[in-house]
Amino acid sequence: MTVIDVHTHMLSRDYLDLLARHGGPKYELKPTRAGQDSVFMWGAPFMTLTEGMWNYDLRIKDMDAAGVDIAIVSLTCPNAYFGNEQISLKAAQMVNDSMAAQQRARPDRIRWFASLPWQYPDLALEELERARANGAVGVMVIANIDGQDLTDPLFAPVWTAIDAAALPVLVHPTAPQGVREMNMNEYALVPPIGFTFDTTLAVSRMILSGFLDRHLNLKIIASHGGGTLPYLASRLDRVHEKIPAASDVIKDKPSSYLKRIWYDTVVYDQDVLNLCLKVAGSDDQVLYGSDYPHNIGDMAGCLARVDALPAATRKKVRGENAIRIFGL
Repeated sequence: MTVIDVHTHMLSRDYLDLLARHGGPKYELKPTRAGQDSVFMWGAPFMTLTEGMWNYDLRIKDMDAAGVDIAIVSLTCPNAYFGNEQISLKAAQMVNDSMAAQQRARPDRIRWFASLPWQYPDLALEELERARANGAVGVMVIANIDGQDLTDPLFAPVWTAIDAAALPVLVHPTAPQGVREMNMNEYALVPPIGFTFDTTLAVSRMILSGFLDRHLNLKIIASHGGGTLPYLASRLDRVHEKIPAASDVIKDKPSSYLKRIWYDTVVYDQDVLNLCLKVAGSDDQVLYGSDYPHNIGDMAGCLARVDALPAATRKKVRGENAIRIFGL
């Protein structure tokens, strides 16, 4: 059974150099007090840098050790959402080009999601077409684009083009809007709470605004097992039933929409994975993911939890579902 990792990241050294030069004042690169090289956001550690983020030889070695056959790599946050138009486009292009080159060099092991300068829709549309021509099998989007909601009308032309192409879209979190006001940098609350909240809020907006009804061909993949969506599905339904503002646009239960999106397996407990499968409504909607090479990524552990599932489900989640939706 082929194992395909749909939530796994890479970047490039030149991307980090560009971020260091043009990411301020929001982003800066420096060591933490513990000496870990990191990306800081608004003065707080945001992402620990690891060698696996740019070393493809190490990636393949670690994939072999974990039993992973194919990685669909993507640029993590802050993605290309910094600098002016030229800088944002350059950030997307340099990482897309790096990933395309690795796919050509390792066609049996690497596929990739395109990053786009979403803040500038005309440029984003051009880069989408260029990336698809260079082999991108889907699109990466961060759950808020430098503070703007994914359902903002500004991004409508890009979503329309992605929908027309019926591409998979990995919705990946960053620190949510208001992170400073919520003091979420205290106790490293952003990775466990902020990231999952960011995905939950983004997908909930997609559901309640009618976005998913307008874009029926999109294959939305909600990162980290859907954030907290599986746990909150019944609460979303109850609010939709009792509070008119939640049913202004959609008439079907929000939980019915949760059966129309996909989920990765970046969760750290078997019961959580089982709940995700239950809310998804079908084992056709769950895809193996690891979050490698982040320091909390877990290629072997995520795969072990998938392998603990019933045989038919295990086969689908390990790779069959990804082969189907990505056309591999």
